[in-house]
Amino acid sequence: MIVVTGGAGFIGSNLVAALAARGLTNVAVIDRFRDGDKWQNLAKREVAALVRPEDTMAFLDQHAAEIDTVFHLGAISATTERDVDKIVANNVALTLDLWRWCAWRGCRLIYASSAATYGDGSAGFDDDGSCEGLARLRPLNAYGWSKHLIDRRIARAVADADLLPPQWAGLKFFNVYGPNETHKGDMMSVVAKLHPVLSAGQPARLFKSHKDGFEDGGQLRDFIFVDDCVAVMLWLYDTPSVSGLFNVGTGVARSFKDLALATFAALNRDPVIDYIDMPEHLRGKYQYFTQASTDRLRAAGFDRPFTSLEDGVRRYVQDHLSKPDPYR
Repeated sequence: MIVVTGGAGFIGSNLVAALAARGLTNVAVIDRFRDGDKWQNLAKREVAALVRPEDTMAFLDQHAAEIDTVFHLGAISATTERDVDKIVANNVALTLDLWRWCAWRGCRLIYASSAATYGDGSAGFDDDGSCEGLARLRPLNAYGWSKHLIDRRIARAVADADLLPPQWAGLKFFNVYGPNETHKGDMMSVVAKLHPVLSAGQPARLFKSHKDGFEDGGQLRDFIFVDDCVAVMLWLYDTPSVSGLFNVGTGVARSFKDLALATFAALNRDPVIDYIDMPEHLRGKYQYFTQASTDRLRAAGFDRPFTSLEDGVRRYVQDHLSKPDPYR
């Protein structure tokens, strides 16, 4: 059995779809659905079990003999979430419980970290998983801090030669976009937000720059198509000898203007962009540049090319967002 926490969410449901494409149907999903349309992310899939997050550890104990791998993708991922106690309970406590359980049970664990751990980028974007390397980073928000805390706790366990899962990997996802993200609301990718606006014939609206050296709409991100994130996870699943902390980004920073232009092109529309002021409460916590160093991932053996921004946006817009059924 494979367990996917957050399996009804954005990256998680795409992973479940990819596992199903391989004929792997003994997949248990741990997630919370509430009253929205998030269930549609799994509507096309056969799953072995649907488990409430509060029942996670009991479920794992009940099925311990069957479980081979846990993909831990569930978290509060909103960078604007202000209830830090809630973030700690969801992002820190559960992850450490899973880490200890997998180590004692001899189960593989692949978990989601985040590029938010890099803060303003002044310390670079090198996925150095050592205690010393991680100590240099300063996240800008509680979400990034929660992920960073886990990375540091695991780095300490490795350095102290504690009992470890037989395979473990932390994945620092950069700016992911793709199908099955509409339930995220305001935390959706800019592509998902732009699509209905541009389809209605309206102009794109992007933030003005409030930092020297960056033009309006010129804030840079490492945008990565969700299929590439899934490819990295499947490669790790197929390569149990590889453990470590890895960036999951393309290694190429592109601007939000580039992203908007790619969305216009996918819709066969001439570009029209308006620039608006960034809200005051975001300005001090805003990343103007992210770009993954992919050297460690490549050195570990992952050799698949990453999808270009233009190709990824085109596939997302034309194969999903513009269809009556946009779900994967």
